[in-house]
Parts: sequence; structure tokens; C-alpha cells
Amino acid sequence: MGKLLAQIHTPQDLHKLKSSELEELAAEMRAEIIETVSKTGGHLAASLGTVELAIALHLTFESPHDKLIWDVGHQAYPHKLLTGRAEKFRTLRQYGGIAGFPRCFESPHDIVDAGHSSTSISVSLGLAQARDLCQGDWSVAAIIGDGSLTGGMAFEALNHAGQLKTDLLVVLNDNEMSISHNVGALSQYLTRLRTDPTLTRAREDLDLLLKRLPGGPTMARLADRLKGSIKYLVMAGMLFEEMGFTYLGPVDGHNIPTLRRALADARKRKGPVLLHVVTKKGKGYLPAQQEPDRFHGVGPFEIKTGISKHTSVTPSYTDVFSQTLVALAQKNPKICAITAAMPGGTGLTSFREKFPTRFFDVGIAEQHAVTFAAGLAHGGQRPVVAIYSTFLQRAYDQIVHDLCLPKLPVVLAIDRAGLVGEDGETHHGAFDISYLRHLPNITVMSPANQSELRMMLKSALVWNRGPVAIRYPRGTAEGEADLDLESIPIIEWGKARSLRTGSHGAIFAIGSGVSLALEAARQLEAAGLSPLVVDARFVKPLDSRLLSWARQAGFVVTVEENVAAGGFGSAVLELFAQNDLQLPVRSIALPDRFVEHGPTLLLREECGLSVEKIKAVFLELEQKK
Repeated sequence: MGKLLAQIHTPQDLHKLKSSELEELAAEMRAEIIETVSKTGGHLAASLGTVELAIALHLTFESPHDKLIWDVGHQAYPHKLLTGRAEKFRTLRQYGGIAGFPRCFESPHDIVDAGHSSTSISVSLGLAQARDLCQGDWSVAAIIGDGSLTGGMAFEALNHAGQLKTDLLVVLNDNEMSISHNVGALSQYLTRLRTDPTLTRAREDLDLLLKRLPGGPTMARLADRLKGSIKYLVMAGMLFEEMGFTYLGPVDGHNIPTLRRALADARKRKGPVLLHVVTKKGKGYLPAQQEPDRFHGVGPFEIKTGISKHTSVTPSYTDVFSQTLVALAQKNPKICAITAAMPGGTGLTSFREKFPTRFFDVGIAEQHAVTFAAGLAHGGQRPVVAIYSTFLQRAYDQIVHDLCLPKLPVVLAIDRAGLVGEDGETHHGAFDISYLRHLPNITVMSPANQSELRMMLKSALVWNRGPVAIRYPRGTAEGEADLDLESIPIIEWGKARSLRTGSHGAIFAIGSGVSLALEAARQLEAAGLSPLVVDARFVKPLDSRLLSWARQAGFVVTVEENVAAGGFGSAVLELFAQNDLQLPVRSIALPDRFVEHGPTLLLREECGLSVEKIKAVFLELEQKK
């Protein structure tokens, strides 16, 4: 840790440094972030871009009395370093260490938990209104990236803030990126504001002219009208001012004195203010500057080269999905692919390169992604929407109303289902089975290996009786897969697979739970027992043969990487109840709590998703027979 950073225990300590030392502090913070993330992995590029901004914010505002709300949290590592966590920073994203996102339990300076995008302005507006209602004296600043600003919720909040006219600062961190490169009209608009010197000079000249006008009420009104008329000529509409905000900027997000002046000016103004700050994603680390999308979320890497320390020749489930979708799309020109700002993370980069006219990146707008897919389906296309499980939660109403109700043939490719590791509570895909399986007209399935994923994707794209959700985990894919597209069979709809016959109890598993079930069965066999093992494949519809297998076995253990409530085990119990089948059933699933961050294998063990847990539960039921 650098000598200046070691002196910063609270944000107030920043005021002890000379202005000339702040740049040195910024360099030390960058070095600490790069050194730590190279070992722990994390969200590097965005945080490197906000070092100076974090310093300026904490010099201007008195946190935690004043409320700094960081959107998503990808950009909040410098904030953590300045708020008493520098000594713990090297435990970032490690089990028992500090989180990769702002967490209320971790520091009083983390006002709200953050993990999903586009929420900061809404929270900040609520805090500002609460202040006004209780006659408080704190300031509120929301720090939101230009990528997060594409989320509809952000605009709902901007609109409401303009209506309420309460004192609120929105700092727009414009780094030209969300997770991947920004898309859409808003991105183009910000680029124009950022890069057109004519607009900037015109606004400055206009403000100078207005200041020189003679005083008096009449001339003041004339000045306001003049400014209101001319802005259309010089500012191309000024979106934010039309929404009721005072727009300031753009300003250099890496110049601390400039930032301090701009923030001080913004803080003094009444009503909602938007300060447009331009930063460079990956600032100070050349590999991250050159490939900011790759260094958005990165695993451990060599600092000198930027090359990942962990490489695998075995494909991930995301890789298998990507390869299969491209192969299917070569045969079927109606297949389209949609992502919400994550073509790389969801495996759609290859699809985008091969079929650019059939690829759609809608930005951070999951709700729109799903309903846009509905429109494509109404038009005769076969859309595939690839979204992480945790982010698909945001599009729940759209799934219900726009996909399930009209029974549209849309495929939901749900990546990162189950535990995802170091990103923690806000990113685990723990709920998708529960929030999907109760919906009419939808099919929900989960592959146990890469061959099943390929079969399920091919089958889903010829299914015409409603939407299909395929959930698959992060990480290395189980098994091997034949790359010959023609050899991939169409799956028998709603049918499970019996993987082991047996007479001493049954283990019904789905997805990642299947390999655990098979290994537990092998170990139980060594103890003289013969468990029946079933790969359910489908959560909805369930195979009715589960009833006969259960009767044969005498008791059932279910295994899934989803919360127990409303999950696969619940579905099995409902099936048994509807058919008056009464026998012991025990569900092994994720617990009824938010699971902390840490290595995925460790978290699974900690949550009871393990071979030892399955064996223990199985033996307990066997002894009670």
C-alpha cells in the first residue's frame, strides 16, 4: 500500500493532504486496485476510471452524513479505499472478506446495497425527499454510469426528480461503456455533448452574455426567455434540462481541481442538477484501456501482460450455448439473438460477428429485451434472449404478460443459474426456477451436461407451444458433446432420464445437481445400497414417471441449485400431493437467505449442495424405512 493511501482511514483524512499530493494518492489507489484485482479478480476497468472522481466527491461531501449512492457498484472500488477499507482491500471478493459491491453491513459509507444497475437515482431521490420531509440537512449525490442510464428505471427517476424539484445531484460518469460498448440513441447523444466543442463554447458564451445584461425584473425575465430560446439552437434539445435538471458539463473526470470546482458549483445550486463527467474506463492500466470490455469483470491475471492466470481447454456452458446457437442459426435464418449489454458474458460475440443483422444489443434494458423478443416472435422470427439469471428477474412482468400469455415461441437462455461465486448476493442465480415454473404456458428445463444443453437448445427452437427457459450454470461444462449438429436429437418433451436403477431410495436431480447425485450414489453403492438416480431435465412439465420411480424406491431426495421455496423439490412434492402419493421426500437446495460471496465450490459446500450432504440425508431416510 502506498504511503499516502495508508494515511486515509476516513474521507476526512483527505483534507490533510496538499493539493499536489492528491495526484500521487490517485496513482497509489490505482496501483492498489490493479495489484488486488490481479489476484482476486473483479471489476477493474470501471473502478480505474473513477479514482479522481471518488477523491473529488469525498473532498466535496461529508460522507456518511451526506449520501453518496454508487450505481451498480462496478465503479466503487476507489470509494472503498477512501472509506476505511484500504487495509482490508486485498480481501476483496474473498470468502469472509469485503464485497465487490457496496454493502450496508460493511460500512456506514455504503448507504445502500448495489449490484443491479439503474437504481441509484431512484434511491437518491427517495433519500432527498426523506431529508426534506424531516427537515434534514444532508446532500445526496447519485453516481451513475452512461451504460446504467440506458435502463428505463433511471429515466423514470429523472422524470420524477424533475417533477419534485428537490435538491439532488446526479453525477453522470460517462466512460462510453456499460459492460460492452454502449449502444443506442442516448449513447450517440452523450457522445455529441461530450465531443462537440461548438456546443460547449456556445453554452459558455451564452452564460457570459446573460451575466452582462442589465439588472431589473424585466431584463431578468428577458434573459430567461433568451436562454430558453437559444438553447434549442446551441444544445440540440438539451434532454436533461427538458426533464427539469440543470445540466453542467461535460468536465474532465480525471482532473481533480476541475472536478472539485464543478462539484462545489453543483452542490450550491437548487433543484435537481446533472453533472456530466467524462472518464476513461481502465485509466492508468494500458491493457484495461485497450480492452475495457474484457477487463470489466476479470479473473486473476498477470499485471505485466494482462493475460489471465487461469485458462481451461474445457468449454464452459456459455461456450457450448454459443457454439450451438451459431450452428443452428446457420441452418435457420429466422433465429435471432438478443442481449442486454452483455454479448461477451452471454456468449453472443460469435453470433454478432456471423449474423450482424440478426443480433440485437438493447443496452441495460432487460424488460425491453424480453418484449422486443415478443415482437420478433409475433413477426415470425425465432428469438433467443440470453440474460444472466439474476438480471432476468427485472423482466418478470414482461415474461408473464408478453411471452407466456400469448404463448410465444421465445427461448430464454438463462446463464449463471445457481451460485456464481465472488460477485455474491446480488448476482447468484438462486431464484429463476421459483419465479418461472408457476407461470402458465412456459417450459423450464436445465441440462446436466453439455450434450443436454445442445439438445435442449435445438429442441426449444422448434417448439411452438410457448416460451422455453433453459437454465445453465457458470463454469466448466460437464461431459463431452458431439459438434455434429445433425446428430443432436430432439428431446422428448417433458421426459426425464433414469441414470441408475436401484431399489434403495431415489435421488431426483436437476441441472448441476445431477453430477452430485451420481457421485453420491456411487459412494452409497460401496456401502451396500443401490439408489435410483433420475436426471429430471424438466422442471415444468414434470415427467409423470417420477411417481412410479418414487413408489419403487420408497423415499426420494431431490437436489437442485435453486432456493427450496418454489423450486424443483417443491414441484416434486406438488406432483406427489396431486396424485395422493405419500412417502418421505427431502429437498437439498439453496437456503432461505442471501448467500455471501466466495468461491463457488466452497459456497456449495457451505449451502449443503454436496455429495456428503446427499449421502447423509439419504442414509437418514434409509434408516427410517
